[in-house]
Amino acid sequence: MSSFLDYLTLGIVLGSMYAIFAIGYTLVYGVLQLINFAHSEVFMTGGFVGMIVLTEFAPSRPHGFPSVLWMVIGCLSGMVGGAAIAWCLERVAYRPLRKAHAPRLVFLLSAVGASFFLYNLCGKLFGRTPIQVPSLYTNSVLFHWPGTSVEVRVNQVVVVGAAVVMMIALDRVVNRTKLGSGIRAVAQDAETAGLMGVDIDRVVSRTFVIGGLLGGAAGFLYGYAVSGQVVFTMGFVPGIKAFAAAVLGGIGNVRGAMLGGLLLGVIESFTVPLLGSEWIDVAAFVILVLVLMFRPTGLLGERLGRSA
Repeated sequence: MSSFLDYLTLGIVLGSMYAIFAIGYTLVYGVLQLINFAHSEVFMTGGFVGMIVLTEFAPSRPHGFPSVLWMVIGCLSGMVGGAAIAWCLERVAYRPLRKAHAPRLVFLLSAVGASFFLYNLCGKLFGRTPIQVPSLYTNSVLFHWPGTSVEVRVNQVVVVGAAVVMMIALDRVVNRTKLGSGIRAVAQDAETAGLMGVDIDRVVSRTFVIGGLLGGAAGFLYGYAVSGQVVFTMGFVPGIKAFAAAVLGGIGNVRGAMLGGLLLGVIESFTVPLLGSEWIDVAAFVILVLVLMFRPTGLLGERLGRSA
């Protein structure tokens, strides 16, 4: 039981990060029916911006409430950085092509080109070696699972807590606000939504920004609490995993992305004791293929515009 809870805890932590990362893919797909392959660089930007803010401004090892405050500031900085890059991507790599009614393949090439540009720009600006993220507190044991010796550490609670707050907030935005109604309307039928007075350009732009906020937060949390460092390649593997999570849950479905991310994290975690760490990536994608063989639309395979 102790081993089970230990791996379950690790899986939930990793899956929470995948979930908020995957939402960016599923939101963009929901409104544009396109995959934003530059979303991994949004994730990377969030990690670097948060690292820079903590390195330049945070005091060394703050204690008590200041450490919590600086953690929030670092996460918000990552979110702002991710949102800014996502907004720029929409304005530069997507909007001109939408106005020109370009073929879908051109959108794909534009996203891949933007991804390579940002990837190499970051490597040029910050170097090719990992940079440590300043530690704000000691990653001590916060509590044990009742009746077991399984430890739950501060970083794990921070990642899961932040992810839960962001997922709940996003679910409410999508389903209970005017902006959410616009996003769902455009996802269901963009042409009809435009005729009904929905500003499609504004909805698409804000959708990218929302996805960027979550992607930037995921990048900061990954750099701070999971790997402890940032590097220009940090978005590649998590980006593939997050995309797989979005497809697993049902691409275009926000709650599906959340479920897919959590499930993928748990699968990866339990692969270690069952098959070994070298099988983590293989097992995750085998499960993805098996699910899609029997349910091609994913576990919750309804589109964003049809979700309630």
